[in-house]
Amino acid sequence: MTLIDTAPGFGSVLRALGAELGVDFPVEAMTARLGPPLDLLFEPYLAAEAIPAAGDRFRALYPAHAIASVPLLEGAREALHAVRRRGGRTIVVTGKFPDNARLHLDHLGLEVDHLEGWVWGVGKADVLVREGASVYVGDHVHDVEGALAADVLSVSVLTGGCTREELLDAGTHVVLESLAEFPDWLDDHLATR
Repeated sequence: MTLIDTAPGFGSVLRALGAELGVDFPVEAMTARLGPPLDLLFEPYLAAEAIPAAGDRFRALYPAHAIASVPLLEGAREALHAVRRRGGRTIVVTGKFPDNARLHLDHLGLEVDHLEGWVWGVGKADVLVREGASVYVGDHVHDVEGALAADVLSVSVLTGGCTREELLDAGTHVVLESLAEFPDWLDDHLATR
């Protein structure tokens, strides 16, 4: 489930890393469509041999630069409660380094049943299947790919960098403006099953 707006924190880390490396990362462009792994985001700006060390340094800088500045998305807490009230489990499946993802959850006081990090795109399918997910909420076309590969219902929210059309073209089943719409959607979904 997509719960936070990581763009502000990600941008702060990119600026700090860029200052250390002497690289002027185009922060706005790089944070406009977050989702892909760091190595893919760094590819256009760093030599291939420099990317692993840059990724390690990014993850090391992350706690000091990104945790406090990252807000909870509107409706996120209510969406988690909606799943629990209906007897479901909440699972966060993210491309983020797991330790940093856990710091976000702890900082914002979010309790989830399972956190799985460092998975992206169709790689999320294995986790969704293993954890028995029936719905996956994401905000990127690669989240849709993961949901479809796991044969679970793909619910997309327009809080990331992907447009409604891109998400529909990727095959998502449902598009919501934000997580604030999720509890009502979940009620309707469960009532019609």
